[in-house]
Amino acid sequence: MAQIEFTKGIIEESIPDVKITRARDGSNGTATFRFEESPILESGNTQAVTGMYLTDEEGELSTREVKCKFINGEPVALEAIYVMKSVEEWDRFMRFMERYAEEHGLGFTKS
Repeated sequence: MAQIEFTKGIIEESIPDVKITRARDGSNGTATFRFEESPILESGNTQAVTGMYLTDEEGELSTREVKCKFINGEPVALEAIYVMKSVEEWDRFMRFMERYAEEHGLGFTKS
């Protein structure tokens, strides 16, 4: 089962908007996740966020680059950036995303 967590042991229920970019030569890439309906935002407990953990049958991918976006002092979104520094990391990330998308009924569009 492919899942995302911001705090170990608590599965993120909201579905993110994900934007993925890749270098022309395929050597690296970046995925930007934006969660606007996260229960963490609703609870106001953003201090509990320790990173973003992407887990599936192959193991875990993680990033510490998670930021909370505020409007008028209220949290409105969580943004996380996952950086891939090699073709192998890119391939592993894409396998996770394929599993996650399939399990959550998501589609892929190129822009």
